Amino acid sequence: MAGRITHSEAQLRPDPKFNDKVLSKFINCIMLDGRKTSAQRVVYNALDVIQEKLKGNAEAEAEGITDSIEIFHRAIENVKPYVEVRSKRIGGANYQVPMQVKTNRQQSLAFRWIITAVRSEKGRPTHLKLAEELWAAARGEGKAMTTRDQTHRMAEANKAFAHFAR
Repeated sequence: MAGRITHSEAQLRPDPKFNDKVLSKFINCIMLDGRKTSAQRVVYNALDVIQEKLKGNAEAEAEGITDSIEIFHRAIENVKPYVEVRSKRIGGANYQVPMQVKTNRQQSLAFRWIITAVRSEKGRPTHLKLAEELWAAARGEGKAMTTRDQTHRMAEANKAFAHFAR
């Protein structure tokens, strides 16, 4: 049947190494051409690189971060947008209306922005670029955080049109 709603959330299995559904979804987003083992290798190698960085980092130890999966979750939380602008046609004119972002879309946008930032950089292995981007995003820096900040800034600039939101 066309238009059938899938239960993708119920079907999603946690990843084998960390037993985490969010990481499993991220691996699926990284995956290209159905090559899941390659995507898993990239993500797990990136998390291993982050784990090595954590060993000698006093700043992370002071915050109580001991595992690379915590850095991953912090990076996703930091990159998630809370408001975005959506184009709305009212009376023959298009307005950029700021709207709240639902939680599923927040997560998918965070994934998309991190992956886009990783893929836009050339010349190094993907797992190193991913590790660097996750590390930067966990500290509130990096290309993905810049994209989020621009989205929030755009929503702030157009808040005069907020009354058009439904």
